Amino acid sequence: MRVLALLWLCININEEDIRGKSVLEVGAQDVNGSIREFILKYKPKSYIGVDIQQGKGVDMVLDAKDLIKTFGEESFDVVISTEMLEHVDDWRAVIHNLKGVVKKGGLLILTTVSQGFPYHAYPYDFWRYEIDDFKQIFEDFDILKLDKDEEHGVLLKARKPLNYNENNLENIALYSMLTGKRELNKPKHFKLKIKVKIYLSRVINYVCSIVCRVPYLLFSFFNANKKHQC
Repeated sequence: MRVLALLWLCININEEDIRGKSVLEVGAQDVNGSIREFILKYKPKSYIGVDIQQGKGVDMVLDAKDLIKTFGEESFDVVISTEMLEHVDDWRAVIHNLKGVVKKGGLLILTTVSQGFPYHAYPYDFWRYEIDDFKQIFEDFDILKLDKDEEHGVLLKARKPLNYNENNLENIALYSMLTGKRELNKPKHFKLKIKVKIYLSRVINYVCSIVCRVPYLLFSFFNANKKHQC
């Protein structure tokens, strides 16, 4: 998890939000940091961490598109997802499920990244979200806090209203990391595009590593030549 995202969560989640509440974390695998221990110190009634693959911090392997099917609607007081939304192919289905399992009056807490944050496939990296995108996507929730940090992070704390009526996301386009422009959906043959992107990235890194060595090689050459002449 990004350091600034973790800091924002610690500042904006308080004991009143958590104590005695049922909490679901989606995308819970602890890869490089987790909010889990911070949440547990506030003594929630229950805490379930789900992820698409097994790992540290994962209580249940579950695709985020199957949250409602697995837990039922309005099952949790608090739903948290950190640095996950950029990695899902069908973001509308995932957000529908995140919204769906939150109880009316409950909290939805999300962090993700915007344009400018580098490509980081785990295993994929599809989307970038801007502040205005979140305003549209979550206009059916009461937005309590919506920020953007210096690492191009977008961070949301919102409450599901008692008169909740889910909005239509079909016409919202997001910036695609695979095409470099706003798209309504992921491109066809996206796995091929990802392979090409990874290959080009490796080529660029290789070329850069060679270019960076040129000054050192030139210095070594002239230095050796100078000693030979002496």
